[in-house]
Amino acid sequence: MSGDQRPGAGPDPELEAAEVEAAVEIPDADTDDAAAATTEPVADVDASGAPPEAPATAHEPATDDLRTEDGSATGEEQGAPGAGKPSGRRTRDPLAAALIGVLTLLLGFAFAVQVRAAGDDQQYAGAREEDLVRILDELNAREARLRDQIADQRAALQQLNSSDSQSAAALEEARARAEAIGILNGTVAAQGPGLVMTIRDADDEVRVSDILDAIQELRGAGAETMEIDGVRVGVSTAVTGTPGSLMVDGRPITSPYEFVVIGSPQNMETALNIPGGVVQDLTRHGASVTITQSEQVTVDALRPLDTPQYASPDTGD
Repeated sequence: MSGDQRPGAGPDPELEAAEVEAAVEIPDADTDDAAAATTEPVADVDASGAPPEAPATAHEPATDDLRTEDGSATGEEQGAPGAGKPSGRRTRDPLAAALIGVLTLLLGFAFAVQVRAAGDDQQYAGAREEDLVRILDELNAREARLRDQIADQRAALQQLNSSDSQSAAALEEARARAEAIGILNGTVAAQGPGLVMTIRDADDEVRVSDILDAIQELRGAGAETMEIDGVRVGVSTAVTGTPGSLMVDGRPITSPYEFVVIGSPQNMETALNIPGGVVQDLTRHGASVTITQSEQVTVDALRPLDTPQYASPDTGD
């Protein structure tokens, strides 16, 4: 209220007219931008005579509109928070991303297995008694088949082991028999206890029959193998020649004649010295005989294996 107004008086007609004129001249905010640009509002001049402030357009909001009720500036006026500073969003760690992916896959797999197991349980839970009995019978039959297969495999393994053992034993026996036959035939060198008999014939009086008698007497006393002057004596050994020019299997022997024999030394020496035996006959013909027993003698002279010309193995046909 103005100081010039008197109490009880009515409104001033001039002031009302000025307010109506100002209300008519204020532009509408919803009008077009061009109309707002061309229309210049007419405002009252306050008592100080200062021109009124220009009204804000639709594109340029008034300063009062940018402030809050308490007079503080809004975010747009003050600037965006953190303007001019680096963004606070951090880059995701690749290792963490990979671990998250792996954990996700594991969880998915576990969930699928659990669902499947639950589905099987539900299936069995909802099955009829006849179906459950049939399933149980099938499982029992399958278990029995598996046990039979395991038993067969074990039996086959034992048979293989037994066959290997039998084969090894048979092979060892065959090897031993071959060595024994080779020693007797003179195709394999041998060593063992025995004796060495030396016959010295200074007058060349030793005959073929004397050498043959010595070989037979030694064999009869248990001689297993022997050699005479480096010639191996075998099953088919032949003594030929004349006194002073004797031969064994076609190879000449000379005095002193040396017999290397494997067998029982005591038995062979006793057989050679019996009355009327080999030693007495050789002494009567002027030869001298020396016998030396030994715990280890070696017969290493070899003879070729005789191949039978007429004989052959009996096959039983």
